[in-house]
Amino acid sequence: MKLEPVVRDFGLVDYVPVWKRMARFAATAEPETREEVWLLSHKPVFTLGQTAKREHLLALGDIPVIQTDRGGQVTYHGPGQLVVYPLLDLRRRGIGIRQLVDLIETALIEALAGAGITAATRSGAPGVYVGEAKIAALGLRVRRGWSYHGLSLNIDMDLAPFNSINPCGFKGLEVTQVADLIGRETGLMERMKSLLMEASLHRLEQFPLRRSRPAKGEAAHA
Repeated sequence: MKLEPVVRDFGLVDYVPVWKRMARFAATAEPETREEVWLLSHKPVFTLGQTAKREHLLALGDIPVIQTDRGGQVTYHGPGQLVVYPLLDLRRRGIGIRQLVDLIETALIEALAGAGITAATRSGAPGVYVGEAKIAALGLRVRRGWSYHGLSLNIDMDLAPFNSINPCGFKGLEVTQVADLIGRETGLMERMKSLLMEASLHRLEQFPLRRSRPAKGEAAHA
């Protein structure tokens, strides 16, 4: 029997408690544990990936900075941004980290197309772009074969804090959001959640869950 991941919507939440909760999930999940996908927005916070350089923090003000265990550089999270954390059993699905990144980027592009936005990836720079501007960022970690952390998609938010950093480690990188491209509308966040989950679950069908999986393995990150 096919079991889709449990989808949980946490609304607007602080960063650290959710980070600790998903790390604990990955650390304790069993082969029979059902996968989950978490949808949420974070209260204002800058996060640093494992390889992030603090020189990319420019003028931060009162917004907290959190060093995390995900891959990637520095980014900003805030209200009006859709954050998705896929807690997936990669070994049981037979997915490598590169395939997961490709799956997420493709789902993002499909979801944005559904909203009338043409987006694309960029070689050597994970994430999704509209022209020269970044609209979605990725940062992942894999532990014991389970993925956590994930993606952020700018929907209808205050983009000013991005001016206080070099987004994803790129000096002068422009950022954009859905509302600036198609206009503000009631229910835009919920519409994008629906489009992105539909595209993501469709892509996951290419990697059906196996009945069994190896017991444990080494941690990895992207």
